[in-house]
Amino acid sequence: MLEIRDMVCAYGQVTALKGVTLSVKAGQLVALIGANGAGKSTTLRAISGLVPPRSGSMIFEGEDITGASPQRVLTRGIAHCPEGRRVFPHMTVAENLDMGAYLRSDTSAIATDRDRIYGEFPRLADRKKQAAGTLSGGEQQMLAIGRALMSRPRLVMFDEPSLGLAPNIVERTFAIIRAIRDAGTTVLLVEQNAFAALEMCDHAYLLEAGRVVLSGAGADLIENEHVRRAYLGG
Repeated sequence: MLEIRDMVCAYGQVTALKGVTLSVKAGQLVALIGANGAGKSTTLRAISGLVPPRSGSMIFEGEDITGASPQRVLTRGIAHCPEGRRVFPHMTVAENLDMGAYLRSDTSAIATDRDRIYGEFPRLADRKKQAAGTLSGGEQQMLAIGRALMSRPRLVMFDEPSLGLAPNIVERTFAIIRAIRDAGTTVLLVEQNAFAALEMCDHAYLLEAGRVVLSGAGADLIENEHVRRAYLGG
């Protein structure tokens, strides 16, 4: 579905990605793990068109999207649920969900999808007229996920979805992400909880200092000595 080859990205004079190569197959949940500053979030931002690559290529479903605008990337079927949730705080829950569908014109289908999101997240239904900035952290994460799904993506990317959430909300968030994959939407996940990410994913990549240094099935990486020592606490 998505093929990235030798991607280099930089912020000014600082090179964040140094030739990253990875692939995401349709229907999979693929995880990117690594320390802070390894290049995980930059990878997602490059795919979304927020950080133009200096070199390399990105092919999505046979089409070259290297350097494409965020709007074109979203139109092609890639949604990004960013770190920190980034809801629109002064807009209502319903308005935030509608923003996820702003490139769509199928009004009746949008309403159907909105109702489906409310069915998945009853707390959002109870707060549909409430300003998003007044929601709890867990509720904002649910809203960010729902907003991403409103574009009907074929690939949805999650950047640190568990960050700052209570343990019981983290478990719920991970269950939702697995359910999204199980329902047929491909998932690319960046997650600070390396063990949880490896346990739920089909395939994983370990990034260190802007390079992919290891890849394989999540279960295999859990058993890898370097991964266990550096990222799993032994």
